[in-house]
Amino acid sequence: MHRTGYSNGNVEYNLGGSGAYNFSQHKFQPRSQPALRRRRNLIIRLSLIIIGCFAIFLFFSPSLRAGILGVLSLGLFTASEDSQLETVRYYDLSHVQGTARGWDREERILLCAPLRDAAPHLPMFFSHLKNLTYPHNLIDLAFLVGDSKDKTLPLLHELLEDLQAGESPKERYGEISIMEKDFGQIVNQDVESRHGFAAQAGRRKSMARSRNWLLSAALRPTHSWVYWRDVDVETAPFTILEDLMRHNKDVIVPNVWRPLPDWLGGEQPYDLNSWQESETALALADTLPEDSVIVEGYAEYATWRPHLAYLRDPYGDPDMEMELDGVGGVSILAKAKVFRSGVHFPAFSFEKHAETEGFGKMAKRMKFSVVGLPHYTIWHLYEPSVDDIRHMEEMEKERKEKEAKEKAEKDRMDKIKSQFDNPAGQWDKDKSDIREIAKKAEGNEPTGEKHKKEHVDKVAAAAGKDKTGVKGKIGGNKVEEAKIVQDIEEVAGEEEGDQIAP
Repeated sequence: MHRTGYSNGNVEYNLGGSGAYNFSQHKFQPRSQPALRRRRNLIIRLSLIIIGCFAIFLFFSPSLRAGILGVLSLGLFTASEDSQLETVRYYDLSHVQGTARGWDREERILLCAPLRDAAPHLPMFFSHLKNLTYPHNLIDLAFLVGDSKDKTLPLLHELLEDLQAGESPKERYGEISIMEKDFGQIVNQDVESRHGFAAQAGRRKSMARSRNWLLSAALRPTHSWVYWRDVDVETAPFTILEDLMRHNKDVIVPNVWRPLPDWLGGEQPYDLNSWQESETALALADTLPEDSVIVEGYAEYATWRPHLAYLRDPYGDPDMEMELDGVGGVSILAKAKVFRSGVHFPAFSFEKHAETEGFGKMAKRMKFSVVGLPHYTIWHLYEPSVDDIRHMEEMEKERKEKEAKEKAEKDRMDKIKSQFDNPAGQWDKDKSDIREIAKKAEGNEPTGEKHKKEHVDKVAAAAGKDKTGVKGKIGGNKVEEAKIVQDIEEVAGEEEGDQIAP
């Protein structure tokens, strides 16, 4: 077939003599509709099967599902700009700096309590928790149980269940965390072991590790404050969180005392770890080895520092502040930003101090405010020292000896009394017999004597039966008065003789 081309590049076909295209009847005919429909249905079925298999595979493969969703959320396919990961949380830490009125701004507090063999003190501690006036739903609790040999952990679970059983949501606390971690603490929990000088350096470093583990595991981006509290605090104001927070300091502690028996003075400073630095202590630190840890309250380290505890005035202003360099760990309220900035409890010798005292020194070094309240006092549980126990044993021994002596004296007197008859009954009998004999003697007297005696008795009766009465009746006649008195004395003498005669 002859072909020519047009100027636009198309091919010119020869139309033949008729001037029309010549097509065969069996070529280039459109497909029938049933065939197209069958192909379309097949494609839809295959697509549904593939999608179903893919969905099942995603359901049983979480890692693949998370990866695909992440890709989609990043906008590589059809995700919009506003889509976000489901597990992403956004926090603005400028809103958790801590203020003076955190309860109004709903600032959250993390309350931390390290525990070791604390079962005897937990009921008292939880009674304090129930009475705190800071909104409970804004307080998260964190406990670390370590190196315990008693029933601290099961009792803790039991008390937490009771604490969270309140009907009102405001009575229940927020997030509660319990961690377990042993640190190989071998120092016993009795007073002599815990407070002995030889155990202090190692014990303080171990306690620092415990505090750091607890804080790092429990601190959340939502916390504005961190409150450290020992479980053996016996008495503290219910408003302690608000009272300390109102000062708006980075680190603040109250004064800590303890009650004593009357024979020991009634009360005593307890926490000597809150103090101001002194030149004497700085000079002492320069003479000690690098890993040494200075501890207060021991004759081995005479630091001559001003202690917060000794400045207490029961009638002083509770809001009065005192700048500190070291702090005790019984009750510490600190802004969370202090810990986020890198301040911690050194488990090593930091400027010759460790744990809470090292924490105070580190906070001061990083320009945070560290203060104490000398006249705002909480009371630690009284734990008798070895000397106290010895003295109490001596007092108990003296008491028993005194009781034994008094009992022996009483038994001796009872024995003496039992060996002699009571003379009271015999005396009454003898007196009755004498009266009977006197009456018989009166019946045997001569008539003249009897008449004389009756006359004297009448005169004596009229005169009141005594000499004074006779004088009053006679009215000043001395002769007659003397005669009557003589008669009365004679009669009395005769009666006495008659009574003695038998």
